[in-house]
Amino acid sequence: MRLTNYTDYSLRVLIYLAMKPEGELSNIKEIAEAYDISKNHLMKVTYELGKMNVIETIRGRNGGIRLAHSPEQINVGEIVRKTEEDFHIVECFDADHNQCVISPVCGLKHVLNKALQAYLAVLDQYTLADLVKNQHSLLAYFTFGKDNQR
Repeated sequence: MRLTNYTDYSLRVLIYLAMKPEGELSNIKEIAEAYDISKNHLMKVTYELGKMNVIETIRGRNGGIRLAHSPEQINVGEIVRKTEEDFHIVECFDADHNQCVISPVCGLKHVLNKALQAYLAVLDQYTLADLVKNQHSLLAYFTFGKDNQR
């Protein structure tokens, strides 16, 4: 299964925010530069994460973004479910657009559905805190981490 860039960027934003000292604000420009990804993409991602109440957005001159909950309270499976547009691994998973002639009797869709459920079940076992357990190693890749390592 392949995740969309949108979900990938959502998870990256959350990882970045989890690496910051608790309560410290970040901004889209800083995160975009850290990952070398489009600021425009991250604007949409952070807007949606804010609507999901996963991050807190503070407006104004000294504003920014930060996690709305502790990393231990943010479930990876839940984030993936909320950020992926669909889980149509194959055509027959989309009832509105399915043109496969063997769908009514095909065993593949059942196998793939079982695999999808297992995939999501594994993601459900992890929180954002689990993704940043190697904080020391991750900090080496972020600008703010270089200052902290001195």
